[in-house]
Amino acid sequence: MTTSKSIIKFMRLLALPLVLAGLLNSAHALEDAQAAPSMTAQEKEIGKRIYFERCAGCHGVLRKGATGKNLEPSWSKTLPDGSVQEGGTLKLGTPRLEKIIAYGTEGGMVNYDDILSKDEINIMARYIQNVPDVPPEFSLQDMEDSWNLIIPVDQRPRKQLNKVNLKNIFAITLRDAGKLALVDGDKKEIWQVLDTGYAVHISRLSASGRYVYTVGRDGLVTLIDLWYEVPTTVATVKLGADARSVDTSKFKGYEDKYLIGGTYWPPQYSIMEGETLKPLKVVSTRGNTVYGEYHPEPRVASIVASMTKPEWVVNVKETGQILLVDYSDLKNLKTTTIESAKFLHDGGWDASKRYFLVAANASNKVAAVDTKTGKLAALVDTKKIPHPGRGANFVHPAYGPVWATGHLGDAVISLISTPSEEAKNAKYKEHNWKVVQELPMLGAGNLFVKTHPKSTHLWADLPMNPERENAESVYVFDLKDLSKEPVVLHVAKDSGLPETKALRRAVHPEFSEDGSEVWISLWGGKTDQSAIVIYDDKTLQLKKVISDPRIVTPTGKFNVWNTQHDVY
Repeated sequence: MTTSKSIIKFMRLLALPLVLAGLLNSAHALEDAQAAPSMTAQEKEIGKRIYFERCAGCHGVLRKGATGKNLEPSWSKTLPDGSVQEGGTLKLGTPRLEKIIAYGTEGGMVNYDDILSKDEINIMARYIQNVPDVPPEFSLQDMEDSWNLIIPVDQRPRKQLNKVNLKNIFAITLRDAGKLALVDGDKKEIWQVLDTGYAVHISRLSASGRYVYTVGRDGLVTLIDLWYEVPTTVATVKLGADARSVDTSKFKGYEDKYLIGGTYWPPQYSIMEGETLKPLKVVSTRGNTVYGEYHPEPRVASIVASMTKPEWVVNVKETGQILLVDYSDLKNLKTTTIESAKFLHDGGWDASKRYFLVAANASNKVAAVDTKTGKLAALVDTKKIPHPGRGANFVHPAYGPVWATGHLGDAVISLISTPSEEAKNAKYKEHNWKVVQELPMLGAGNLFVKTHPKSTHLWADLPMNPERENAESVYVFDLKDLSKEPVVLHVAKDSGLPETKALRRAVHPEFSEDGSEVWISLWGGKTDQSAIVIYDDKTLQLKKVISDPRIVTPTGKFNVWNTQHDVY
């Protein structure tokens, strides 16, 4: 009995330091909680809304960071040398955070002093020092409850009822209006404006070219039928609280059959019927990163459809895993998981449509997947924070086929040599999967590069640059002589719109179906007039400005033919 009491007493003594350490950690946690700036319930709601609309895409719903930095109140990580690095918004404090939010950073964060008021900037500086809220999950049943089949397939037209050239329609996101403008590219007139939900991220086309699918940051997918006299929404469904990507099934025999959508929250992808949006399957992407660490928020970034296999390429941002999802048997879903690098974002096909290249922008790399073999083809080192959009393909005079990406964090366009099975390109093999040239830009902050098989120009925007002259212009490189400095087109000035305090950012060059024109979104504030500015690709001369009052905060534009056939 005496021995047992001694053992118990000894164990209690051993446990005492652990108890004290636990109390100390609790005290520190309490201090951190007390250090967070106080906010009223109304201020928290304002902060939550602004964070969701403006910040979550780059920094994550849980604020753990991706393209943008970690915005948790406090964090720590162990470095390779064993030392511990600590940080967090609490350490930065309100005045410092206000300056970062207002004026942006060289790393690619836009300045918000022309978007948010001083009071809103102060609210956001305090909001991100408080513990983030965790949104609810979203199940297959939740999807089914949200599904709205407005017009069944058998009640839709059996042929095209309008005489519009559907190949040259532009689907234009009206970001802050929560709408999509469908513009006739031949007449350069708005055909129809439809409600689509907040901040549509992309528009994608069905394999047949009949249907337009949009997905926005509120998780809403909208299915639009172009065969009506005027475009008509025929179905909607919600994927979750926040989404960025959709694509259709394009392999022969599966045209228009399925649609896949990826969400930022919850971290998962969903499969639906292509012509009705009826929910069929939800698959979680939670799991371990390429470094073996568990991550609670692995968001689905870009998704593309293969035309050579019944597969989708699904890029999972935080884990750095690329999934090849075989949709030939949804009940027995087969998925190939390819390790690449963090954090996967957007990308596009090479000219052969065999290789998919995607930016791992936090790792300053581009990952290339060989969809024929189902394996990683290469990890290519690039400058800081590559952001290609879909990228741009052309034949370099010295290095053969290349794929281009711009950068949010560096002032260059990187040209990456891509393989080709054509005998005439065998001499370029030694350069494959290397950055063969860097084209100098006037600063960091590029979002999109674009060219066309019939063009001799490479177009690049710079909307995330803090300098007005840079952000309001686009830059055009001569593909016949890449040693030349780019031609600078002052889009905001060319628009003829009066100058405002807020920037009008020139963003997302998009070619017409025949490659003769380039359309630029001039993205102004919600209360300012925006425009679509159109240039002749050969002469670089202004052709047309569409400044209809319905054009509110235009961002991405997607030409039907080029999007349907992955022309970029």
